[in-house]
Amino acid sequence: MKIFDLSVPIADGMPVYPGDPEVRVKVAHTYESHTWELRHLSMGSHSGTHMDVPSHMHAGAATLDELPLERFFGVSRLVRVEEELAWPNGRGLFFVESAGLECFKRLAALSPPFVGGELTEELERALLGINIITYTGLQGLERLPADTDFMFYGFPLRIAGGDGSPVRAVAVIEAAEELS
Repeated sequence: MKIFDLSVPIADGMPVYPGDPEVRVKVAHTYESHTWELRHLSMGSHSGTHMDVPSHMHAGAATLDELPLERFFGVSRLVRVEEELAWPNGRGLFFVESAGLECFKRLAALSPPFVGGELTEELERALLGINIITYTGLQGLERLPADTDFMFYGFPLRIAGGDGSPVRAVAVIEAAEELS
């Protein structure tokens, strides 16, 4: 088994989408002052490596706490925009290169449980509109082998009424027979 952490570290002042809240990570308690250490976190729900649910871009659509846990993990595959004939059905799909609206019809036909990678805002909006959740802000997807299934785990925080959440995104590659 090989485990790949696809998450960017949450850090004070890290880059955010223009107009989003700044990320602040400050020490609130220290061992010296309280006999324990504690951080105060302040950030938007789409900071760093994160996932988006339909309510992020569509009023009245499903919120984070309305989706079952099964929506946030599953057998997945790394795919390339130009190789759409190789996109497998029934798996989460992740793009290494930028994927735009030109991919939407094929993705809609496959109806993957989730799509991730370098997605344009237009593609994200279209996917969320048909109840396909998205993962963005991933790092290291290029380390995953091509044409190989892996288990993806991207569990969000359980935010009431949430439109998205930072996640710890992990890919696990096991023997092929274990993924079927």
